[in-house]
Amino acid sequence: MFSIGDFSRYGGVSVRMLRHYDALGLLVPARTDAYSGYRWYEAGQLVRLHRIVALKGLGFSLQQVGEILDERVSGAELRGMLRLRSAELAAALEADTLRLAGVEARLRIIESEGRMPTHDVVVKKIPGLRVAELTAVASGASVAAIGQVAGPLFDRLGDLMAEAGVEATGPGIARYTPAADGDGIVVHAGCQVAVDPGHPGAAAAGLAITDLPPVETAATLVHRGPMTELLPSLQTLAHWIDAHGYRSAGLARELYLDCPPGGDWVTELQEPVTRAPGTAQPAQDLPD
Repeated sequence: MFSIGDFSRYGGVSVRMLRHYDALGLLVPARTDAYSGYRWYEAGQLVRLHRIVALKGLGFSLQQVGEILDERVSGAELRGMLRLRSAELAAALEADTLRLAGVEARLRIIESEGRMPTHDVVVKKIPGLRVAELTAVASGASVAAIGQVAGPLFDRLGDLMAEAGVEATGPGIARYTPAADGDGIVVHAGCQVAVDPGHPGAAAAGLAITDLPPVETAATLVHRGPMTELLPSLQTLAHWIDAHGYRSAGLARELYLDCPPGGDWVTELQEPVTRAPGTAQPAQDLPD
């Protein structure tokens, strides 16, 4: 048997916590001295301690931990519960990380109000493209909501193109259209290709071969950095469009010019625009 001090060292928890577990009936010592009150534990009780600590670490309350242990779940069942809970916490952490990135981006926008650079915006014509693409619906138009859909979609696109034997001929491109319900956004994850629309391998893999029409006039801006920090660049583009007498004619495309693993991407934002009524087009804004 082990004293409470030795058992706490082997179990990796404090003596105070062991006393708390005893008081709650979660982990009762194998023997308690009737005169001194000293607690003594057996090595076999480490198994129950590990289960308590693991369940507590995954967010279960001590009451829930007791209920789970009292049901005498098997080791396999417990491992399954822990894996499921771990996946839920990982998903929640990813969502919180994206939300935090969004908050930080908005704070930077607030701090730079009145001095947002707009001189890097270029108006030009975007040629037509043929792309292989996949689509999915994001819950909203926020950078976080789109990012949760676009990342896995592009990963799947790469796998299917390899499976179908379709080679990329240019950078990846994302475009967006309103969802039928009016709330969500349809994310189109594409990659430039040179195959025929009826390519049998592409069709068998579930790839759509789509011809994107040219955009006669687009306001473009190069964003450098991770996509989680895209919002300030989008708002810079919006300020420029408004200040130069244009109106948006659609959601901006994203042309991924460079996508290094570190996340400092080079992305060209391409927003279709038209002249606002009653405004003349400056010579310097004429598209190529």
